Amino acid sequence: MDVRVIHCLLLWAAHFFLAMSHSTPRVLSNKSKTGDEQDACINLIPCQDNGAICIQPCSPSFHGETSFVCEDRKWQLLSDACASLDVQSLFQRISQSELLPCSGGHGGGAGAHLPFGGGGKLGHGKPGDGAKHFGAGNQSCQADFSCIIPDILSSPAIPGNIADIVELLKKISLLLSENVTRGKMQSYSRIANHILNSSIISNWAFVKDRNAGSILLDSVNLFAGKLLLRNESESIQEPFIATKGYSIHRNTSGRSFDFSMEFNSTGNITGNVVIPEEELLRLPRASKAISVAFPTLGAILETNQLGPAFVNGMVLSVLLPEELQNVLLTFEKLNKLEQVGAQCVGWHSAERRWDPRACRLRAHSVTAVVCICAHQRRTYRSFSILMAPAAPRSLVLDYITRVGLGLSILSLVLCLAIEAVVWHHVTKTEITYMRHFCLVNIAASLLVADVLFILAAIVHNTALNYQLCVAATFFLHFFYLALFFWMFTLGLLILYGLLLIFFKITRSVFLAAAFSIGYGCPLVVSVLTVAITEPKNGYLRPGACWLNWYETKALLAFVVPALSIIVMNLIVVVVVVVKTGRSSVGEGCKSQDLSSMIRVSKNVALLTPLLGLTWGFGLATIIDSRSLAFHVVFALLNAFQGFFILLFGTLLDRKTREALRMNCLSSRRRWGLEKS
Repeated sequence: MDVRVIHCLLLWAAHFFLAMSHSTPRVLSNKSKTGDEQDACINLIPCQDNGAICIQPCSPSFHGETSFVCEDRKWQLLSDACASLDVQSLFQRISQSELLPCSGGHGGGAGAHLPFGGGGKLGHGKPGDGAKHFGAGNQSCQADFSCIIPDILSSPAIPGNIADIVELLKKISLLLSENVTRGKMQSYSRIANHILNSSIISNWAFVKDRNAGSILLDSVNLFAGKLLLRNESESIQEPFIATKGYSIHRNTSGRSFDFSMEFNSTGNITGNVVIPEEELLRLPRASKAISVAFPTLGAILETNQLGPAFVNGMVLSVLLPEELQNVLLTFEKLNKLEQVGAQCVGWHSAERRWDPRACRLRAHSVTAVVCICAHQRRTYRSFSILMAPAAPRSLVLDYITRVGLGLSILSLVLCLAIEAVVWHHVTKTEITYMRHFCLVNIAASLLVADVLFILAAIVHNTALNYQLCVAATFFLHFFYLALFFWMFTLGLLILYGLLLIFFKITRSVFLAAAFSIGYGCPLVVSVLTVAITEPKNGYLRPGACWLNWYETKALLAFVVPALSIIVMNLIVVVVVVVKTGRSSVGEGCKSQDLSSMIRVSKNVALLTPLLGLTWGFGLATIIDSRSLAFHVVFALLNAFQGFFILLFGTLLDRKTREALRMNCLSSRRRWGLEKS
């Protein structure tokens, strides 16, 4: 069988399959309303059933339908499929000359018409619409697609037309991407540019197919990857899509693609792709490299599932030979006002989401981010940067944090100094020794954590390397966990003193158990967290040297243990209240230990709710990151933790005050004797 006949049959089969699949009815909701309910939708009468879908036809000059959803007794626009373009006719005009030879010489017979179904998106044209474009000039139209550009550019970029143009570009990429010349790429880029204009980005939110942005990206990548390079380099530039290609070989000393493109009225945005020289050495033969830049596509892809994160740079596609593995990408930030961290990501073409596993951060400054990304033809071909919304900026918030942390550090140093001075006076019994030992470790853990908090802020703000930020986060995680696990040890000590009256443990056994709980458990949790999440580049949170929340939920490795310990210690406090209320005469021999336990339980009863409130408001800042009130309360409670430990753990303890007063009196006496 002739090769051209086989090619023709395959093309027809593809056309038929796409047309039939596209004509499948789309059911919006089993709550769809008709009749009076539709009239209510049209007239915007308050609706009754939340979640109900109302579908109404477009005006006579458009085809398609508009969908509304009932929310809070009001009809809200859900999707707008009203379109004015006849996509079937447009596609026939650029594809017929390639299919005509398949008719077997029967003139304008069946081979001259494409087998589109009548019910799908591409079946909007009237019978015979496509035929009027047949005849002279078809070959020149098919050669560069230029004949359909006036119709595309004259159409409004409304949601329905956007969806149809995306479908048109997809079909061109699938069926007409052989021998992509410069002329074809220019026409293709002009069509895509029409729906990538920054002034119509908001219209994408009402496109019925929520994956339209991803389909467009895949279609452009597929088409651009077939671009023929007539010279050593090729460049096709439109305001909102730019394509560059180079011939590459192993003796090339690196290859760089520089993009400077329009973003909005404020000016241009830049991006850069570098293929390192060591990567080019992998090439067995001369080949080509294509890169495509999109300054606005990131905002379109955001409609998928970024949570609070947002794309803050170009989307850069890199189409390389399979032998090349890594590329170096530089992204200028679109929004430079919010000084938050960045995360390098690749677009997972199969799962249609941004994936941090594709890239790692190499450098980060106020204006730009440098990423190293792993190019994989079947998975990762497009890359960008994500940034999380910054916490609300406030001079009051900054002042509270700085003053509070300074006071906390001074308080903890003073607490440890007082403990050192009175240690021999307040640790005469086993119970008091254990209690003060726990308190010292609580204070020491928080002191180190506060200092590391300041260092982590310095590391982040000065854009030092990624490894330093990982190290700072690891030790922050470890010492904050140690703070809570030592509080848990203190709670267990209370239960031991109250419930295990006749059971004695030696000091060495206590120290071994306390160190295992206080430092051993945090070490295990911290190591497991970094080991599981860091290989996926999901350890750090965008915007800070701290545990990730939005992608990998690494923050749960701190939140779950901390809140669990808070709950358990509150239960301990309840046990103390019940036990002391039922104390009997038979426990008189343990009166000294019982009074010590009551003092310890007071410390725990005061400290635990305070620390619980602190991290409870920390969770609130994650849920509502832009609430200034939550951030102010969190800063107050968190920054003054050291002062709370000094006050409730040391200064309000009667035995400690007495020992401190006795120590001061003895010092005065010695000072007086020396002077005399």
